Amino acid sequence: MTHRERQLQSAMEYLMTYGWAILIIAVVLGALFQLGIFNASTFTPKAPPGSCHVFRPNGPMTSSFINLQGICNGELPQYVAKFNGAAYISASDSQFPSGSSARTISMWINTKASGSLFWHGTGNCIAHDFFIIINANGHLQFESGCDDTGPYSSTPSLTDGSWHQLIIDYSQSATTLEGCVDSTCQTLSLGGAVALATNLGGTTTIGKDIYAYFTGDIANVQVYNTSLSSNEISALYTEGIGGAPVKLNSLVAWWPLNGDTKDYSGNNNNGAASGVSFTSNWESGYSAP
Repeated sequence: MTHRERQLQSAMEYLMTYGWAILIIAVVLGALFQLGIFNASTFTPKAPPGSCHVFRPNGPMTSSFINLQGICNGELPQYVAKFNGAAYISASDSQFPSGSSARTISMWINTKASGSLFWHGTGNCIAHDFFIIINANGHLQFESGCDDTGPYSSTPSLTDGSWHQLIIDYSQSATTLEGCVDSTCQTLSLGGAVALATNLGGTTTIGKDIYAYFTGDIANVQVYNTSLSSNEISALYTEGIGGAPVKLNSLVAWWPLNGDTKDYSGNNNNGAASGVSFTSNWESGYSAP
């Protein structure tokens, strides 16, 4: 046997001896990567519940000397809310914008299924209840009233098991609204001036509507009584999943869902949870903007 042949034989023996071990290690590392173990956000310090809040020295819905207090510079949350397909958060919210008033709703979601994200109305299925859903095609959709023909954004699919920021932005007495996914907005035609829930009062729910529930994770829900500018929408996304509100004077409600359902806008719209849990193991699928 030549020297070259002995080298090849030794190499083959090495591969046969250690090849399976190397393959197993590679499979384990791949699985850990898929689970997000090597995601940098996994090791980032997390802000505890209530670490940031809006201070209104003159009481709810006032704006004089309003300011943010606490750890508010975009830290990741310690927890997010987990919905199991039969859970929801409700909050009596008479301050929710009504009629043809402007409004913006922002939230972060992570799901693999269609479902209802946000609803405001009386529960009687009257026209002009306010719905935000992920439809059967995995797209962001808005509905007003109890029909399923509302406008929706065509891309991207939101049921990919990754975190996305969603925004519905409506201007005063407009005939269109903006549906934004990860700060990329699409104009959605309403077909005419729309009155959205005039003087409904009623209830705001996160994670369900009259018909459907949501399965997945939700974080950082913000409600404004104004239409945000494109720069403000971009800023909300750039801040990331733990970002603070961008327009305090117009903030109606802020549910970070970082371990509780309290409203940190200073307007006392605290939520009540039914079947909702909170998880600290949420980083898989999240990439900082």
